[in-house]
Amino acid sequence: MKQKVTAVFDIGKTNKKFFLFDKNFKEVHKEYTSFEEIEDEDGHPTENLPALKKWLKEVFDRILEKKEFNVKAINFSTYGASFVHIDENGKPLTPLYNYTKPLPESVVESFFEKYGPKEAFLKTTGCADLSMLNSGLQLFWLKQTKPEVFKKIKYSLHLPQYLSHVFTGIPLSEYTSIGCHTALWDYGEKDYHNWVYAEGIDKILPPIVSTETSINMNYNGNRIKIGVGIHDSSAALLPYVRSIRKKFVLISTGTWSIAFNPFTENPISTDTDDKDAINYMRINGKPVKASRLFLGNEYKIQVGKLKEVFGVDEDYHRTVKFDYDTYFEIMKDFKHCFKWESVTDDDMPAKTEMSYHKYEHAYHQLMIELTLLQIKCIKKAIGDDVILRLYVDGGFSDNDVYIKLLSHYFRDKKLRTTNASLGSALGAAISISDTKLNSKFLKKNYALKKHVPFIISG
Repeated sequence: MKQKVTAVFDIGKTNKKFFLFDKNFKEVHKEYTSFEEIEDEDGHPTENLPALKKWLKEVFDRILEKKEFNVKAINFSTYGASFVHIDENGKPLTPLYNYTKPLPESVVESFFEKYGPKEAFLKTTGCADLSMLNSGLQLFWLKQTKPEVFKKIKYSLHLPQYLSHVFTGIPLSEYTSIGCHTALWDYGEKDYHNWVYAEGIDKILPPIVSTETSINMNYNGNRIKIGVGIHDSSAALLPYVRSIRKKFVLISTGTWSIAFNPFTENPISTDTDDKDAINYMRINGKPVKASRLFLGNEYKIQVGKLKEVFGVDEDYHRTVKFDYDTYFEIMKDFKHCFKWESVTDDDMPAKTEMSYHKYEHAYHQLMIELTLLQIKCIKKAIGDDVILRLYVDGGFSDNDVYIKLLSHYFRDKKLRTTNASLGSALGAAISISDTKLNSKFLKKNYALKKHVPFIISG
């Protein structure tokens, strides 16, 4: 008997992964690859789209021929802020422009002359700043600077939907990709922003469907349900939304730590200067209020410096456990010691100054200061909503000092950590399944752990 499985391509900037999940969402097969980046016409590094497309087809066709698996469905999870512009024959017209590519200042200025003021626009569209990371601006840039290419665009597809299109030939849009800081969506109006219609860009954006949509197709002689794709951050959030009945905030940690509030009453932040308050969308188009912090990046920089100062091994920081006495010693006459390099904060000193002789002490100081930044970030995501549950996943979920501090500072909330290494891939599989998830799902699939605040003595 062949095993029934759901296939997922989970495409990151670096690693391209392929998974098969059984009916209980357990991983039964995994493979991955990576490609050297190629260059666009300006010499900027970009995704090797032809190699990616070839790999998708080869892997999937090979799996379909295997005797042990019966693939019933396939879906796609990818990074956001990326468009593939196709002509009437479905052929890409441009490279997949990298979201790190700078947009010409003149284009941004001319955009705001037409559709500003800037602060109001950013808040309305749930964006933090304007660059290629706001993929809608890429369409404005193409229309302004490459009109001959723009004229040939039949459809502009977000990357997850392009991968779906590779298999179905059907061009579609869905909420999670539109909602990830694209500058296309007006969160107040729940529709594309006026500028999209004014520039005629709505004509090249395919019809919007729910992220749960799938297309039943005959693919190489197999009846397969093909999903429309999902943005990876929203995919990672989905298993939580589907399995937890009470309101919560998810703190997804890594290079960026993003606090997601999927239960917001007020998606748009009132602080127009706050570059780190952004919006996403759930699979049904409901807004998610988010706040981001460059946590992992800053941690890496500062841990590198501590290594030099104290002459410890590269990985020594991973061994440090929370120490109650060290914490209280630091807090007795607490002052901020670290000058951040990739984060700005009003409390940081002009330069890093410490008088510690032990690595563990300095590390605790670092983690206290970073956790204080994290707390501000989480509070912004919560806003005025009443939320009593926090879930932490990603790289910092097993950092003992970080977790103990968070549970201490949020004593009034229930803190849980999960090990969601399959996060976005699993979310993509769940989004096209009819399975109802129950409260035990996270325990079974995500190594859910409860944390209680440490006891304050004295």
